[in-house]
Amino acid sequence: QAQLVESGGGLVQPGGSLRLSCAASGSIFSINAMGWYRQAPGKRRELVATITTYGSTHYTDSVKGRFTISRDNTKNTLYLQMNSLKPEDTAVYYCNASPQYYGWGQGTQVTVSS
Repeated sequence: QAQLVESGGGLVQPGGSLRLSCAASGSIFSINAMGWYRQAPGKRRELVATITTYGSTHYTDSVKGRFTISRDNTKNTLYLQMNSLKPEDTAVYYCNASPQYYGWGQGTQVTVSS
């Protein structure tokens, strides 16, 4: 059964940093491009960053230059390094295949506020 477990969220001041992690089942991780998604209150879930099995990355415009997606194929773990955080980055962050295919995990809350 596919499993995705996100962690690393928290409360941070504007301009701060966080590193999110996503532990994925090997069956998911080894064959899929992976992505980080987020859903802010009252908004639709959006894809913010993707990485292929070979390491090619893509970012939505609002996070370019601030977020970095990476993956450790030996640990079946996906990461999102978030720097220069802004209040508009506040959301629940999820990982999944890209395009999304599996059920959603519980997500991890990121709150950017002074």
